[in-house]
Amino acid sequence: MLVTFEHVTFGYAGVPVVKDVSFTIHERERVGFLGGNGEGKTTVLRLLTGELTPDAGSVVKKNGLSLGYLEQSGGFTSDSTVYGAMEELFEEDRQLIARLRETERAMEHADEEQMRVLSARAESLTKRIAARDSYHYDVRIRTVLGGMGFSQVYAQKVATMSGGERTKLKLCRLLLAEPELLVLDEPTNHLDTSTLFWLEDYLASYRGALLVVSHDRYFLDRLTSRTLELERGVLTSYKGNYSKYRVLREEKRKEEERAYERQCEEIAKLQDFVDRHIVRATSASAAQSRVKQLERMELVEKPVPPKRPPRFAFSYDEQPYECVLRAEHFDLAADGKALLTDASFTLMRGQKCALLGDNGTGKSTLLKFLLSGDPRVHIGRYVRIGYYDQENALLDPADRVLDAFWGAHRSLSQTQARSLQAQAGLDAEDVEKKVGELSGGLKAKLALAMLEAERANVLVLDEPTNHLDLPAREALESALQAFSGTVLFVSHDRRFTEAVATSVMLIEDNRLIPFEGGYQAFLAHKRAPAPAQEKKPAENTGYRSREERAREAQKRSRIRAIEQELAALEEEDAALQEELAACGRDYLRAQEITARQAQIAERTEQLYEEYGELI
Repeated sequence: MLVTFEHVTFGYAGVPVVKDVSFTIHERERVGFLGGNGEGKTTVLRLLTGELTPDAGSVVKKNGLSLGYLEQSGGFTSDSTVYGAMEELFEEDRQLIARLRETERAMEHADEEQMRVLSARAESLTKRIAARDSYHYDVRIRTVLGGMGFSQVYAQKVATMSGGERTKLKLCRLLLAEPELLVLDEPTNHLDTSTLFWLEDYLASYRGALLVVSHDRYFLDRLTSRTLELERGVLTSYKGNYSKYRVLREEKRKEEERAYERQCEEIAKLQDFVDRHIVRATSASAAQSRVKQLERMELVEKPVPPKRPPRFAFSYDEQPYECVLRAEHFDLAADGKALLTDASFTLMRGQKCALLGDNGTGKSTLLKFLLSGDPRVHIGRYVRIGYYDQENALLDPADRVLDAFWGAHRSLSQTQARSLQAQAGLDAEDVEKKVGELSGGLKAKLALAMLEAERANVLVLDEPTNHLDLPAREALESALQAFSGTVLFVSHDRRFTEAVATSVMLIEDNRLIPFEGGYQAFLAHKRAPAPAQEKKPAENTGYRSREERAREAQKRSRIRAIEQELAALEEEDAALQEELAACGRDYLRAQEITARQAQIAERTEQLYEEYGELI
């Protein structure tokens, strides 16, 4: 057991947020934590870390538990460089290695008595270094920083980085620290596809326990084996990952409804017997028996219906011509940085195209260029475009929600406006608030409701799933799948992209690369990318030349050779360790052994560094 919540209740200003919550997280367990916006997930996490104290109940932790917590906006602050900030975690390893080197140097000039003491010290230090794997801390740092996209900025000061980058750096430190329980609140925010794949692979082999809050359904399915759901302050545990949880949750709710209906039928039957026989002398005793049975009955609470998810429905009035949008042979740059060179892009009627690429490649910039009215962009006849901006910049924070909606769509009655907003998940209280008072999720729902009202036949969506909880994402997926018009969108949500996209356009190396095979073809490309300098033109993305195949074979051969050499070095080091323990007063041999072990450690470090670059 790592952490146990025992009947925990907590609230703010007397209003309970969590009620009688109990659960346990065990060693090496992988737990997903779900709940709608505002349900209290962050409150539970803060109770777990000790930032908050329960109003009732208790949070019990294993003695000496090491716990790492990544908050959504918990950026790392430091005056160090990127590499230096990671290296700080391994100060003890550096000191152990330095002390061993110092001991080895002293052994070179020691007499017999000194050699006995120094050999014992060297043996102890060597064992501690081996147990901590201290020689490889540099390889671990480079592996994590490289996987998280920091391989080119080791010397950059942390203080000069963006908030998203500093949050990623905090995650890097947590991965390197390897706490027994790693608590991650939306860890996939700010990650592009390549980094996300790397993080999934890394966490899949993580030795500690995980508690993950995420809206990324692929991420949850890949990593979790149990799911906690917080709804209306009540926490329920389900065995299985996200996909299994959805099935079990529905089965549980149906069984609760059936149990309640059976009891209602039983109560009605008993009450009917009592009503008909209580006044009859011949059957009064039987009626009294039924009364006592009713009094003893443990009533099943009427199941609370699940919160209704938002509902979206996009439609249009006029069909556009077949070619909706076309731009040929254009260059694109931002802030002096070239994003695309001699690019061409065509969007056909009915196409649902996902625009993908790593962070900073220019996806949002391309969308804005296509909508800018630039003469190089040809818009088809009868095309009506609706645009969703991920920043919701067109919403004035000072406007009342209803006025913001109505101001953009004067042709709708107030009843129609309120109805669309209600379907999107904004209640009567929300529509009377200022836009600036809404949460990120409610702002997104307001913007999507306004997009529905435009009745556009082409939807251009820039990160529409940002801030949406899982039910809202799934509702938007269904609406876009049912939409008969055209969609061009950017999204980091892989399940959403796979569900909606019929084609994929990738921005990579200043080029637009089409994937007619859709999202699965794109995934295959990202899982096994060709070397950047050798990538083929878009029409040959599935082809590898003889030279490429030869290089790949050479690379695999080198990886096998490194693995074999590492195994041999490990065996030699183990044998030397045994010999060192048995060599007694043979101090010259002990000195030779420790010198050879130092050589092995240095060679092993070199091999691991090369291995990390190859894989």
